[in-house]
Amino acid sequence: MEVHNITWRGINIEIVYVHAQFELVDHVQLYTHPRTPLPMTETGYRSHFIAAGSVAEYGGALAYVTDWLDTEAERVGWNGAQMSLF
Repeated sequence: MEVHNITWRGINIEIVYVHAQFELVDHVQLYTHPRTPLPMTETGYRSHFIAAGSVAEYGGALAYVTDWLDTEAERVGWNGAQMSLF
């Protein structure tokens, strides 16, 4: 298990990465401190399972998560810690 802390667009994010969990999948968890929305979660927490080896192919957990955040922010037009009630 790897644990990393990054600041992305001013948001503190803890990344927990487990390679080949259950020998089948890579598992990435994101936690924001304090709980702050991200482009792919309004709660500040996200658990994500992908094919084993996918994170390594991206160059590691930091590269994978940073690209994921940037891609989702662009896709949804995310401009910051925003929540929608509708």
